[in-house]
Amino acid sequence: MNRKIVICLLTTALLSTAPFVEAQQPTKVPRIGFQTTASPSAVTARIEALRQGLRELGYVEGKNIVIEWRFAEGKRDRVHEFAAEFVRLKVDIIVAGAPSSTRAAKKATSTIPIVMAFDNDPVANGLVASLARPGGNITGLSALSPEISGKQLELLKEIVPRLSHVAVLRTSAATQRLKQMELAAGALKVKLQHLEVPGPKDIETAFREARKARADAVVVLASPILESARTQVADFAAKSRLPAIYHVPEFVEAGGLMSYGVSFIDLYRRAATYVDKILKGAKPADLPVEQPKKFEFIINLKAAKQIGLTIPPNVLARVDKVIK
Repeated sequence: MNRKIVICLLTTALLSTAPFVEAQQPTKVPRIGFQTTASPSAVTARIEALRQGLRELGYVEGKNIVIEWRFAEGKRDRVHEFAAEFVRLKVDIIVAGAPSSTRAAKKATSTIPIVMAFDNDPVANGLVASLARPGGNITGLSALSPEISGKQLELLKEIVPRLSHVAVLRTSAATQRLKQMELAAGALKVKLQHLEVPGPKDIETAFREARKARADAVVVLASPILESARTQVADFAAKSRLPAIYHVPEFVEAGGLMSYGVSFIDLYRRAATYVDKILKGAKPADLPVEQPKKFEFIINLKAAKQIGLTIPPNVLARVDKVIK
């Protein structure tokens, strides 16, 4: 066969198969690193909400997205190890399931996008420049909601009409949340007694101080220390016969009286939308941090009966969930 004809035929064959070869090139599957200080069992519902949000956006775990799950099981320093590991793995996005996880990720990288599942006050905590314009490589959800403090005190006022003195359990210095509570207390003519709880061993002392000062009720502010000791906190509230309100339902499920606060299930579900936008090319710096949209009110009637408290029908009519 003529040499020129052979070359022509080979060239034609290569050109005709090029599109096929190109189409067979494997597509890069996005890899997400998720980390939190909690154990899997403690955040099962939140994790499922994140997965549900991703599924609704077309992401199937193990098929077109890979998620590296890391749980510190209460050992808070481990999140720094996880963050460093994600940098080595060159994940596309880090999803931080708790404020301490976000701080660890921020320290580990300034280039990998970080999505906060929530932070109590990302601006005050120095994670973003502002909610509207985060700047840097961090964005996501904020759990800060000015109306929560006032609503919690209003609910206590409804179930304890004589309410005039409220003990506030906290583990940190003054924050935006405390300022909001002071404003709400002034409007309701309620005196606040701030009780610092540096560690679990100080919980009993705090309740003793609250009883000594004749507190009518207790508000427990967001705190990893108090949340990890939620059963202990709920038990002391019951023994002290003090109505207590918390910010997350886990306290109520552990025997606490009631909770009113941001729906963390909703925040985790919405975190999936940030993952989707970033994978499609958006930059964290340009994605505004969203504030809470959904709140939940839960009451434990068994806990109410234990301290001899009757919940008014008009209050029960507004709850999202009743534990009997």
